Amino acid sequence: MRGLGLTAGLDAGLTRDLGAHCEQLGYHSLWSNDEPTASGLETLAHLAAVAPRLEVGLGVLPLDRHDPARIVTEIERLGIDPAKLWVGIGSGQLCPQIDPLRRAVGELRELLPPGTRIVVAAMRPRLCRLGGALADGVLLNWMLPDQLTEARRWVQEGAEEAGRAAPIVASYVRVAVGSGSLERLRDEERHYRNINDNHRKHFAAMNVPPASVGVAASTPQEVHQKLAPYQSALDLPIVRVLANADATSLTAVADAAAP
Repeated sequence: MRGLGLTAGLDAGLTRDLGAHCEQLGYHSLWSNDEPTASGLETLAHLAAVAPRLEVGLGVLPLDRHDPARIVTEIERLGIDPAKLWVGIGSGQLCPQIDPLRRAVGELRELLPPGTRIVVAAMRPRLCRLGGALADGVLLNWMLPDQLTEARRWVQEGAEEAGRAAPIVASYVRVAVGSGSLERLRDEERHYRNINDNHRKHFAAMNVPPASVGVAASTPQEVHQKLAPYQSALDLPIVRVLANADATSLTAVADAAAP
């Protein structure tokens, strides 16, 4: 399985065209983040409208900006099929993180139709184990393949302690293709290295130079070679497109990383 992830707020026409194209390419699912000025759920609604065979995922809605009741209201307003939807939530800027996430998962379980899948964003052991114990999926981020394998073990430990089957383990994998690909990956990573204290600590613990996490490649063959370790470490790698916001650039990444 392989998903493809876009940035919330991308032009609606581009979003729909790319979604329809990804359905033809054989992707498992289409994902969007959420931005303070752009709704990830609205982006998913565009994708779901043109790629009805694919699942759609929101990765993720931070709880410092979104409460469970409002999330459910927006899903209903946009008419997104719950059976096709993965609702991702993260702690955002909340501190502590564990209890608010635990409560939010419980509230969403009560408010959403039965069978709607809930995803928890995680980077460190406690959140991975929480996701393993409670969620239908755990969304990792900014990890090298060896770290993804370790985080997957944490998820499995949480599931075993809760006496349940392990949920799907997914992760965004940033992918840039063609001229300037290394610079795009480096710029994206530099931004996230300093986005908040949790990310600063995470990257400090990794102790790797910028542009080390993800894929920068010149050809589709190189993309697949570099994606292979991520694919092996995960149930669902999600190709997070790093490209200019035009049809040619976006499609180039989708084509190069297609399963």
